[in-house]
Amino acid sequence: MTDLNTGEIACTNCGVVLSERAVDSGPESLGMSGEEYQANSRVGRKISLKMIDMGLSTIIESKDKDATGKGLSNENKRMFYRLRMWDRNSRSANSLKSFQKAFTMLDGISAKLGLPEPVVEQTAYLFRKIAAKKILAGRSTAGILCATIYITCRMTNTPRTLQDVANAGNVNKKNIQRTYRFLARELDITPEIYHPTEFVTRIAKAADISEKTERLAFRILDLSARNGVLESKNPMAMAAAATYLASVKNNEKISQLKISKVSGISAVTIRDRTKEILKKTGGEVNG
Repeated sequence: MTDLNTGEIACTNCGVVLSERAVDSGPESLGMSGEEYQANSRVGRKISLKMIDMGLSTIIESKDKDATGKGLSNENKRMFYRLRMWDRNSRSANSLKSFQKAFTMLDGISAKLGLPEPVVEQTAYLFRKIAAKKILAGRSTAGILCATIYITCRMTNTPRTLQDVANAGNVNKKNIQRTYRFLARELDITPEIYHPTEFVTRIAKAADISEKTERLAFRILDLSARNGVLESKNPMAMAAAATYLASVKNNEKISQLKISKVSGISAVTIRDRTKEILKKTGGEVNG
């Protein structure tokens, strides 16, 4: 149970009181009207892991005056001079510099990829965890960040391919692959692979394919999964092949080259995956 007056959380069975108190994030109750009640905020801006100081920055003004505007004594002036110097030096630490560079890049890449806020926060958390393990030295910050973004997308089931992240971060794809394997081993995580159905809508919209064909592509992938075609295959390649096959079955004139362009998969691979689907599913694929 929670005591709203003291903020203490206690167990009703044994009476143990938690050391951490409940935080009331609602507005202040001192407002006289309904609008004032909603407008009065209890706290400042929210804490964010993608900020260097997580939104809890300290600013020491250069003016040697107190809150009332009176000048400080000589002793207090010397004390605040030292505090400003320590604050300035702490901001120039190597770890903070890497955070500043990484989180600035994170904002740009997340905007290009259209990543939701929870994915960005999770990426910042993983990057801080990587920095705490002291494995950033000697490695590209951009490469580490892009690999972290890809890991987070896999963990949160946000469909973004390795090539998407490489293009957004302007980093070589093979470099991200190598860093991704290294980080997955260091962090002891095994993100689940994407399912091809997560990319069908994206391809269909980019290639201007009808909803009927899109639904058929989903059925084709379902048949392929039941016949074991999807195992150890590139999810984007299977999605592209299923979408192309569905367009052929529905007599939509969508070329392999167009599917290849919007999906980033070569036309040869699309043809190979299409043949494999037809071979394994037989005559079950109908428009």
